[in-house]
Amino acid sequence: MKAPLSFPNIKALYETDYLQWIESTVQRIQSQDYGAVDWENLVEEIEDMGRRERQSLESNFIVLVIHLLKWQFQPQLRSGSWEGRIVEHRRRVNRALKDSPSLNSYLVGCEAECYEEAVKQAKAETGLPLEAFPLDCPYELADMLKDDYLPS
Repeated sequence: MKAPLSFPNIKALYETDYLQWIESTVQRIQSQDYGAVDWENLVEEIEDMGRRERQSLESNFIVLVIHLLKWQFQPQLRSGSWEGRIVEHRRRVNRALKDSPSLNSYLVGCEAECYEEAVKQAKAETGLPLEAFPLDCPYELADMLKDDYLPS
């Protein structure tokens, strides 16, 4: 077993070997050696984890909305691939909401902004003019998250 790193070395490890920094930090917390924990970087990492969870939720939600828009506004081009993307990203959004229920209120708060981003992408992918899509999201959030929902 390696000798534990000194505190200055653990801080340097964050920049040079991230995985070893994580393992060392976990070991120090498990052994309740709190004085030797690199709290500054640990707090930053925990904040980043929350940010990544929110970004992942937004990203998956935007892709879900893009494909719902494409499904509705280009019915002649519907495919199993589009439906598969709807199923996949709906599953990802629902899993995130199940794992972290506090993300529900976050999603409600960013729904309009996500819709705007989805419309821009749907315009680019479909070649339809921006005006072809409703100004406000035409779908209810609860419907978008239902397994069997596809807009007509």
